Amino acid sequence: MCGIAGIIHRTGATSVGGEMTAMLQALKHRGPDSTGFALYGTPDQQSFVMRLKVAEQEELRKGFRIHEQVKERIELVDSRFAEMGAKVTKKENATEYALRYHFTYGGDMRRLAEFLEDVESVEILSVGHGLELVKDLGDATVVSDQYSLSSFQGTHGIGHTRMATESDVDIRSAHPYWAFPYNDVSVVHNGQLTNYWNSRRALERKGHQFKSNCDSELIAVYIANRMDEGDELEEAMHRSVDELDGVFTYLVATSDSLGMAKDVMAAKPMVLYESDDLVALASEEVSIRAVMPHEIDTYDPYEGEVMVWKS
Repeated sequence: MCGIAGIIHRTGATSVGGEMTAMLQALKHRGPDSTGFALYGTPDQQSFVMRLKVAEQEELRKGFRIHEQVKERIELVDSRFAEMGAKVTKKENATEYALRYHFTYGGDMRRLAEFLEDVESVEILSVGHGLELVKDLGDATVVSDQYSLSSFQGTHGIGHTRMATESDVDIRSAHPYWAFPYNDVSVVHNGQLTNYWNSRRALERKGHQFKSNCDSELIAVYIANRMDEGDELEEAMHRSVDELDGVFTYLVATSDSLGMAKDVMAAKPMVLYESDDLVALASEEVSIRAVMPHEIDTYDPYEGEVMVWKS
């Protein structure tokens, strides 16, 4: 079933981490297995922030040796940053297996990302000037507390609660998805794409890489590819409604924008609230009311509709 939510403020940064925690916790019943956040702080064009993991939770239950392996993987990541000429200015362990790097780098981000992910079990969750993508097992409160997200200050964010129906319950299969290797592009999605493999192979022939078999990642890569080829975000999203088959509602975020798209059958729910100051949208109204407790008017976007808002 799964649940998705997003919020964007038009008047500057606020406690978006706490807001997204409340919105996603209200959708726990739609997906208790894992929760993911894509949060956007104030962009710093002079540096990057990267979130990555070096193991899955399940690995850490295998005994003492895995803890030594995790340390070795982190040491390799650190050495490869240096080898590629990336200067790490700040490094934090959110958990034993999840890290956050601030760094400066003037080279090819794809080469750096591929070099880091060549280390065993390393998976980059996001890279950007403002984007920080966090996902893990458990409901929104569990994940938010684990990664100290309630104090995150930013302009907008999107998130996902997952009920695993096909793939494993692990971080790799959790949403949102970052569009490797593009800065600041993330997607959450509720639905199914029926032309996933054909569309994926077409993007792979262009040189794009996929880190999972999840159709949500396809949307992220599709949007980033269209924007890389010159489309504005809204134009890329309109193309996606025409070219991606299936039933879907998705949210996409960039460094300064939040977008929503529904397929032409509009089978997957989305509720929207908009004011002069902010826009909030989610799979169910209860999620919006978690951060807007006073009386509000909401509405459902139409079939095939695409909407984009700027922070």
